[in-house]
Amino acid sequence: MEAAIHIAMIILTLVFTILAAELKDVMKAILALMCANIAVAAIFYLLGAPYLSAFQLLIYAGAVTILLLATIHAGEERGD
Repeated sequence: MEAAIHIAMIILTLVFTILAAELKDVMKAILALMCANIAVAAIFYLLGAPYLSAFQLLIYAGAVTILLLATIHAGEERGD
């Protein structure tokens, strides 16, 4: 049963990563990347690395996503 959960999380991560690379809308691609990072954090937690999981959530799924969204928003204000 545990192996099935790991495989499902890996497939979910791959799906979100492919979506992040293939989507034309930048906002949707950023959100797909955030979901992929959340799935990677869940994989880390399932593998017994809770500190690495927390780091993944805080830095990649949180801070990097916010920085990307702020950059997109700043570019829209200037009209670029």
